[in-house]
Amino acid sequence: MAGLALTNVSKDYGSVRAIDEVSLEVRDGEFVVFVGPSGCGKSTLLRMIAGLEEITSGALTIGGQDVTRTDPAERHIAMVFQSYALYPHMTVRGNLGFALRMARQSKAEVAAKVDPVAAMLQLDALMDRKPSQLSGGQRQRVAIGRALVRSPQVFLFDEPLSNLDAELRVQMRVELAQLHKKIGITTIYVTHDQVEAMTLADRIVVLRDGIIEQVGTPLDLYDDPTSLFVAGFIGSPRINEIRATVTATNAEQLLLQLPGEVAFAYPRPEKDLKPGDTVTLAIRPEHLTASDKATPNSIPMDVEYWEHLGGVSYAYGALKNGQRMILEHRLNRSISEYQTLHLSIEPSRAFLFDAAGRRLT
Repeated sequence: MAGLALTNVSKDYGSVRAIDEVSLEVRDGEFVVFVGPSGCGKSTLLRMIAGLEEITSGALTIGGQDVTRTDPAERHIAMVFQSYALYPHMTVRGNLGFALRMARQSKAEVAAKVDPVAAMLQLDALMDRKPSQLSGGQRQRVAIGRALVRSPQVFLFDEPLSNLDAELRVQMRVELAQLHKKIGITTIYVTHDQVEAMTLADRIVVLRDGIIEQVGTPLDLYDDPTSLFVAGFIGSPRINEIRATVTATNAEQLLLQLPGEVAFAYPRPEKDLKPGDTVTLAIRPEHLTASDKATPNSIPMDVEYWEHLGGVSYAYGALKNGQRMILEHRLNRSISEYQTLHLSIEPSRAFLFDAAGRRLT
């Protein structure tokens, strides 16, 4: 096993810069997840680590050795793709041992590496089946096993669960987490699904337009986002964003005007703001409180739709200026009878961002 480091790594496609001077250190045995919207560069960055895309500038080290220009086969990494990439004419045993046979290892050597991996992944009863005779989850386990038998220093996953149905995705998330805990191989995992990121990662790397927006543990990013982009990307349902205008300031607080002519006091941030400045107040759906009656400084929301999921309900609606809002509600189900709810915000639960989306508090 080994850690890896990216130092000022960039990738250009002609005049287009897909990755812009990214620097990142992944510790030995760590499980790091790359997330971000489509086109942010997460898969490109993974393929650069794998050696499938050339690094335009910067350096990549694995286990302390510079592998920036090293052939992919010499990097001691193994990659699992979204499409499984299994050989349809080979059995499970044949797929698991293919890379070892190509390396001219003996039958005994191949069996000594394949059999323990098959047992660990619960594939030992399926060894004579072909991929067409397997479920999606079983095929994914074969793809993982084929990578494991090579004893890599670094494991790379490129959206490996995106082809599975919802139930299998949950099952495979659990299996991947258990597998990493058992084998401890340094792992980098790409996904567009922030639920996968939150449940699997030791640390999450949020990418946007080819740069790193923020790196941290899942709870660090959830509880302490440094930008409105990160606050909106991490969390499901997504965070509520309320546009507001600064109306007055003093030594201790800002006075904000929220939609519906609602006045709201917020602790003054270090950055100076002046009356007339536009800001965004962001609060997660579970941190809102709601009532059927107006209270001082509450914000009216017209409810358009309720989702009742048993232990929790979600109200979807809009403020007077049309801004969309989501409320998570766990207490009194009878509140769902009302078409207008009055939302209250505890300042300590809310984040404040400037007009450029930078965190102010």
